[in-house]
This record gives sequence, C-alpha cells and structure tokens, in this order.
Amino acid sequence: MISFWVAVLSVSILLYVLLDGFDLGIGIIFGFMPTEARRASLLQAIEPLWDGNETWLVVTGVVLWGAFPIVYATLLSAFYLPLLAMLGGLILRGVAFEFRDKAERLRWIWDAGFALGSLVAAFVQGVAVGALVEGLPMSDGQYVGGDFGWASPFALLCGVGLCVGYALLGAAWLAYKCEGELKDTAYRLIRFLAPGLLFFLVVVFAFALNKNFAVMERWLTRPILFLFPMVGVSAGALLGASVKQRWDAGPFITVAIIFVSAFGTLALSFWPYMIPFSITIDQAAAPRESLSFMFWGAGLFVFPLMLVYVVFNYRVFRGKNRPSADHY
Repeated sequence: MISFWVAVLSVSILLYVLLDGFDLGIGIIFGFMPTEARRASLLQAIEPLWDGNETWLVVTGVVLWGAFPIVYATLLSAFYLPLLAMLGGLILRGVAFEFRDKAERLRWIWDAGFALGSLVAAFVQGVAVGALVEGLPMSDGQYVGGDFGWASPFALLCGVGLCVGYALLGAAWLAYKCEGELKDTAYRLIRFLAPGLLFFLVVVFAFALNKNFAVMERWLTRPILFLFPMVGVSAGALLGASVKQRWDAGPFITVAIIFVSAFGTLALSFWPYMIPFSITIDQAAAPRESLSFMFWGAGLFVFPLMLVYVVFNYRVFRGKNRPSADHY
C-alpha cells in the first residue's frame, strides 16, 4: 500500500510540473511580449487548460497530508514563508487572468500581475527543490532551521534554474500550439533557453553527487542508474533536431522527457528518503489503516477520474490555436 501512494505522489508531482510548468512558463514569457496581440495569443494558448493544471498541486498536497503526514508537516514548517509567496503568486495570476479582459486603461497592471505571479510561483518551487537537494536543517526528524533555514545560494540558483526550465517548457508548448510570428518567436526562445536548462541540470546533478558520499557511491556501484541522465541527454539531442526540422510537437515532447529524466535522477539519488537524509518513506508513511481507507476513495476513484479528465480535456483542445477575439 505504501508503494501505491508513492507512485500516486510521483505521478501527481510529475503531472503538475509538466502541465502547470508550461503555463507558468508562458506566464514568464508573457512579461516580455511587446504587443497586446501577442499577449492575447499567449493566453489563448493556455486558456482552456491552465486552471485544471493547477489541480495537480492540490492532489500532491492532499496525498502528502493523508499518506505521508510527517513529510507534510516538515515541508510546511520549513517552507512556510515560501509557500505563502507561491500561493500568493498563483492567486495573483489567476485573478489577473480573468480581470485583464475587463480592464482597459489599467490592463497593464493585470498583465504585470500575471507575469509576476507566474515568476514567483516558479521561483519558489525551484528554491524548495534546491533546499531539499542541499539538505534541510534537521534534528531527530524535526525541522530546526527557523523561518529561513531553506535559504542558500544553491537554493536560489535552483529557483532561477526552474524559471528557465518552465520558460523553456512554455516556449515548447507555444511552438506546438501557435502559428506565424509567435511560433517563430517560440523557436528562437527554445534555442536561447535550452542551454540554460542544460547548465542548471548539470550543476544540480554534480552538487547532489558531491554533497553526500552515499549518493555518489550509489551511482558508482550501480551504473544502470545512469540510464536516466542518458535519457535526458538523448532527449536534449532530439530537442535540437526537432527545432532544426521545425517539428512542432517535438520540442514539447523532448523537454517533457528531460524533466522526467531529471525527476528520476533526483529520486534515485535520494531513495528511500523523502526528506534527504532524515526521513525515509517508511518513517513518513501513515498507518496502514489510513492508507487503506484513502485507497477506497481517493486512490480507486478520484485519482483515476482525474487522469481520465486530463486526457479528455487535452484531446478536446488539441491542435493549433487560431487567433480569435473570443475566449478559447
């Protein structure tokens, strides 16, 4: 039963990163668009999808709360202020998304709010990943770092790196969904952002190997684990080829594979810890009775139905986005 909820948590995190990642990335790109027509086209590319994408963040939080309450409590204690900032950013971008169409003279305020909210949410998520890779201040399974124990140059670098990664994911989505000048702009952004993401991933992987000898020993004694980084490198090569050949779906698929390989690489580096190197999966898991109770509701019905909804939603709104004065 523990393995089931680990799998659900992993899928939820990956779906959130990939789906909300590209619309957060588009929000970051949105701030650099010079004309109203281009900004409107960016919003139309995500308008039917963005609200549902954020649902996977809620699923991640619920699974942590119910199945791994110790991890939930530790993360809230450590990242209380960053999480408040992230939620504020998500609320701001959601409000700005709806209000900008109603505003005329003050539309620039909501445009700035949409871009800023997207940037803050992405940056905080990257900081949290960096802080976990570096290791939170823990004592006897309890967080002891105070309000800013998560803050470090490496964590801040990871925040910037994830912003770059999300922007790349957003540009890849625009190449897939848009036509004309906006598609050309997306391809130019991909060429600019892809090397930045590669640099960030190399730095994080090298830091993780050098931070703890046990991690390095695990990779050196089990070369099969290098399969994940090799998949990421291969996807990077395919990304370059897809951009050169102008295969519109290729960039998004290959960038998504890079994100999945990066997630797998970090997960294998710290397995079986959920809070490196303090709390393992078995220590974090709720009592078996609680996990079984959750399975018959959320596990057996809610989670599969959400997966079906995602597939259905993306199928309905597949294809190229056509410029229109109307929503969707």
